[in-house]
Amino acid sequence: MSNIFFDIGIMIIFATILGYIGRLLKQPLIPLYILAGVIIGPLGFGWITDSETIRTMSEIGIAFLLFVVGLELDLRKLKDVGNVIIAGSVIQIITMFFAGLVIGILLGFANEQLIYLSLIVSFSSTMVVIKLLSDKNELETLHGRIIIGILLMEDIFAILALSIIQTLSDFSVLFLIIAIFKAAGLMLIAYITGKYVFPTIFKFAARSQEILFLIAITTCFSFGIMSFLLGFSIAIGAFIAGVALANLPYNMEIESKVRPLRDFFSTIFFVSLGMALVLNKMSLMIIPLIALIGLIVIFKPIIITLILSFFGYKRKTAFMTSTSLAQSSEFSLIIVAQGMYLGHISQDFLSLATILAITTITITTYFIKFDNQAYQKIGGFLKVFEKLSKKSKELEFVDENSKYRVILVGYDRIGYTISKSLDKLKKDYLVVDFNPDIIKKLMSKKQPCLYGDISDVEIINRLRLEQVELVVSTIPDKHAAKLLIKKVKEKNLHALIIVTTLRIEDALEMYEEGADYVIVPHILGGHQVNILLESISDDIDKLIDTKISHIKELKERKEHTVGKTKTL
Repeated sequence: MSNIFFDIGIMIIFATILGYIGRLLKQPLIPLYILAGVIIGPLGFGWITDSETIRTMSEIGIAFLLFVVGLELDLRKLKDVGNVIIAGSVIQIITMFFAGLVIGILLGFANEQLIYLSLIVSFSSTMVVIKLLSDKNELETLHGRIIIGILLMEDIFAILALSIIQTLSDFSVLFLIIAIFKAAGLMLIAYITGKYVFPTIFKFAARSQEILFLIAITTCFSFGIMSFLLGFSIAIGAFIAGVALANLPYNMEIESKVRPLRDFFSTIFFVSLGMALVLNKMSLMIIPLIALIGLIVIFKPIIITLILSFFGYKRKTAFMTSTSLAQSSEFSLIIVAQGMYLGHISQDFLSLATILAITTITITTYFIKFDNQAYQKIGGFLKVFEKLSKKSKELEFVDENSKYRVILVGYDRIGYTISKSLDKLKKDYLVVDFNPDIIKKLMSKKQPCLYGDISDVEIINRLRLEQVELVVSTIPDKHAAKLLIKKVKEKNLHALIIVTTLRIEDALEMYEEGADYVIVPHILGGHQVNILLESISDDIDKLIDTKISHIKELKERKEHTVGKTKTL
């Protein structure tokens, strides 16, 4: 008992130290947790060498990690990401899988190792990418929503892969059919309990936060045990348990209660991966490692860029999306770790996958951090991708004799509200947006619009800036805003320019560049609340009228959003 306490204590202490340093240096935490495992494991100081303890902690970590992933997985969101994202994700996963097979054969891999090699290059890291995009406030951008959609699809495929690898050793059609029926039975139990049993149980349990937590954990363990008895891993059962609870009204409370436990055990999981790292045959890993890094960091972004270009997205959106997904996934590490436990692969293969994940995740960190600067450098070379799509040439509704006085850059969210005000003022305006689906919707309404990226000089040159009175950009892109201000000032000194930023420092810089007003959403929201409070004062009837008006506006926005996503 004391040895287990000592082992866990050492793992957490070193993970905390390196994690703290990582936060100070603004580095992703997962590679540092793995590095902590390397330091304290057999490859480093050798303080923890009990492989059975390492394995047990890893399995518990996997189970809780996937339980929370299941809690956060709302399958209804698949309707929102649209057919384009679903089709694009499937194409990308299949392409990368077969590319992995080809590279694996050329590198001399065979049998189960060849399958695992193809799987680890097919998926990207949900945890790392969403964290980095969140830090940059880019989750709600066009490329952010596309990335989330792709990651959601990849997570589902990864879970399927995690289930299928159980049958690799003694594969047979009959065994596979039986496994499918067992999995279907387990999911049916999850569906029935999630819809008819759990709502009643958790309604009562929610009266006590302690009981709510215990019932949630009990559900996780129960499905984990059922999964194990059916011949699957406990991780699969934990994931299904999470999905069963995902649609409960209390899923946010459950998630908040379980998340610290998830963080604790997932940290142990990633540390244990580092402890499992061996470099006995490092010289033999160099060539495979270089080839796989090239496949993930170079070939994968090219494939994603081609797919998005084919579906009509501009090169900047495609670039931002593809570079953000150029890494190996934590799911890949889970799959490989599970493969080692099942005896399908060697510890050397696990070490190769671990080093690959550390390297590609680290590279991606800098890709995402400096994506705008990188695009400014190489954006011109990416025009070839736009030529692949005939759709982009058709996505505009611009009358050559049009005398629009306002240009609205970015129609979604803030832009939608602004467009409503322009309609009320009977102002003729042109919309510029780089979401092809939004442009299609505007074209159906005969609204003057142009599909393009405002950071593209060619798009700006197509605008009749000399005739406009007002230019409004709702795109929170500092570089695009600076370029727009410069070009408008060159053509029309009398035009008013309104741009958008997310940071106060950027807003001040935009004023120095010549902007007439800078929208900072969170500050503007605060001003709006102040105006509301002043206007309603003690007049409860006015507050009710404002509430009714706001509900009506929200419903209109919801219809607009649903209509937009259905066209994807």
